[in-house]
Amino acid sequence: MDSDFHVKPEIRILGIDDSALLNEKVMIVGTVFRGGDWIDGVLRSEITRDGLDATEVMVTMIKNSRHHNQLRVIMLDGITYGGFNVVDIEELYRETGLPVIVIMRSCPDFEKIRSALNHFSDGEERWKIIKKAGKIEKLITGRNGTPIYIQKAGIRAKNVEKIIHLTSIRSSIPEPLRVAHLIATGITLGESRGKA
Repeated sequence: MDSDFHVKPEIRILGIDDSALLNEKVMIVGTVFRGGDWIDGVLRSEITRDGLDATEVMVTMIKNSRHHNQLRVIMLDGITYGGFNVVDIEELYRETGLPVIVIMRSCPDFEKIRSALNHFSDGEERWKIIKKAGKIEKLITGRNGTPIYIQKAGIRAKNVEKIIHLTSIRSSIPEPLRVAHLIATGITLGESRGKA
């Protein structure tokens, strides 16, 4: 776990979001931030729509980046990307050596998710990855008291809370994810859309 983890004001964070689902391949964008104030870089890769390659693609994108050695945390916008391409956050943590924080605007409806997974031949495998992500915790951010929901791997709740408060400077969503969303949707749709 993160016994020696120290949250500095300019902690390097990678926030990853996906683009609109327009094709079989879905772009993912990562923004490298120093705290919540300063963007240091942008990463890009592609995953398969409704595939099972999101974890592997993210690991490769991160490990091949020149920013890898400076990064301290990965932030994800939920654990499903490109439709139902589920990220194994424990594996992502293990393979990159970086703690993972999952941010969600609302608590997932597991009944709906389970039902949707019945349409996949490997739905049971995807469900196991979702359940493996662990407990969902509610967190009230400093911005207007809006609740968000989190999951984590390799990091304690108190440090997650510090990082979220440090980086949520314009909304309840941390800047690394907010900006990754703006970039990903802007590139694929010609203009940023959706909540960022």
